[in-house]
Amino acid sequence: MSAPDITELDRRAVQGSVAVVSAVTNGDLTRATPCAEWTLGELLAHMTVQHDGFAAAAAGRGADADIWTVRPVGADPVREYAAAADRVLAAFSEPGVLERRFALPEITSAMTFPGVQAISFHLIDYVVHGWDVARSLGVPYQVDDDLAKVALQVAELVPGGERRLIPGAAFAPVLTAPQDADTLDRTLLILGRSPAWPD
Repeated sequence: MSAPDITELDRRAVQGSVAVVSAVTNGDLTRATPCAEWTLGELLAHMTVQHDGFAAAAAGRGADADIWTVRPVGADPVREYAAAADRVLAAFSEPGVLERRFALPEITSAMTFPGVQAISFHLIDYVVHGWDVARSLGVPYQVDDDLAKVALQVAELVPGGERRLIPGAAFAPVLTAPQDADTLDRTLLILGRSPAWPD
């Protein structure tokens, strides 16, 4: 995969998440999600602020912790989410973004990340969070094969071990993948999500 491809793949992941979020109504906001600690409204609040955090990081302002502070969703969370998605996609489309260093304090404050790697983190979040929203709503969710393969490659690089047992960890411990698991399911299992949720 060439470096410029990551921004296009991320764009598709984000747009897929926008499409599934567009089905959310205010009555859905209290639904459970595969993110065990969050209702759907809380998940949307997280997803929205993450877009703005990554957009800020692309502009060299990611170290500001206030940017990453989650705020409750407003009166129109679907519109707010779509607007945040537009902001991050605009930030990632700027010339030279892949050569920048991103400060991502929610991952670590000890270092910054190359643009390609940072955008790959964003990509995996929105492939998986798009699935989270779809499962919460009980609606279909599909990811193109090329995007799913890259998401799996990124998921395979996410550290496992005891850090996943810490309260508030981004991902739960790895789950065993059956032999017939497809690419998206393998990604979900690596990140501690059961494709059969909520069963």
